Amino acid sequence: MRSAFRLPRHHSKKTGTPPGTLIYTGEKKVDKARISIMEYDSSEYSERVVEDFESCLPIKEKPTVTWLNVVGLSDIGMLERLGKEFGLHPLVLEDILNVHQRPKLEDFGDFVFIVLRMACHDGEAGELRMEQMSIILTEDCVITFQETEANVFDDIRKRIREPKGKMRRMGADYLAYALIDAIVDGYFIILDYLGQRTEALEMELVSDPVPETLHEIYRLKRDMIFLRRSVWPLREAISALDRGGSSLIREGTELYLRDLYDHTIRVIDAVESIRDVVTGMLDVYLSSVSNKMNEVMKVLTIIATIFIPLSFLAGVYGMNFEDMPELGWAHAYPVLLAAMAIVGIAMVVYFRMK
Repeated sequence: MRSAFRLPRHHSKKTGTPPGTLIYTGEKKVDKARISIMEYDSSEYSERVVEDFESCLPIKEKPTVTWLNVVGLSDIGMLERLGKEFGLHPLVLEDILNVHQRPKLEDFGDFVFIVLRMACHDGEAGELRMEQMSIILTEDCVITFQETEANVFDDIRKRIREPKGKMRRMGADYLAYALIDAIVDGYFIILDYLGQRTEALEMELVSDPVPETLHEIYRLKRDMIFLRRSVWPLREAISALDRGGSSLIREGTELYLRDLYDHTIRVIDAVESIRDVVTGMLDVYLSSVSNKMNEVMKVLTIIATIFIPLSFLAGVYGMNFEDMPELGWAHAYPVLLAAMAIVGIAMVVYFRMK
């Protein structure tokens, strides 16, 4: 199992640049950026995908809720035009392109800017992936920015397509809540997967730990560190969204945000629990290896102790002197072998009793 949580290595791209300089700090993961647009209200719904921002204009033709999902951040020009259309500050666009941001929330009055970390498990590659998700919430529009197309929002799209669903009757703030809730629910899936890995490692530690077990423990510990760094600031961001008093959050959505905050606390508790178990597993591994080494040393010590008197007897009767006792006795050799056998058996019995 490989770990996909890696330390950021692209900060040097922005070194020495003035604030607001738009530089994409991630790796290009899609060939061409595209925008999916969903517009809906209680009675109407439309959906389309475009590959240039001009095809989106005009953004608002009807008083509906609009969701713009931007996939791919390598097209700097498209983001500049989008920021100009919605009046986004250059520092906001800079944070969107800097994909190693700490989760946070900033209220600019006419819009709210949210940065989250989205975790998902790649079953084919057998690894965990962490991706930054940026959300812009306005009065009747939500804009999301992703590096790659993630299926974490497929259920939300299905709920929007349902003509009688609750999503169609709510505003843009509820859509932003649903998107964040989907990301938080994704953490539970990751935690279940990490919990299974932890249980398997515990069984391996008890039965027969090997050097590869230590490597897996370190990989799991590293994953938990990066996951913890993503979840703890998320709690602060959701708390600020709930208690910040933004005019963009309607009264009916605040109750859902409080429930979302409780889910975040549960995620943090689960992360801390698994992290404590993984930390204890390292101590268990070291103790298990030490015990195994002690067992080996005990066996070697017993064998060496048994052979010390036998080596003494063999050394004494191996000396070449003429006036040694029993040299001329015909039964001296078998008697000496019998004495050595008796001494060895007596020492084995003694060690067994001890």
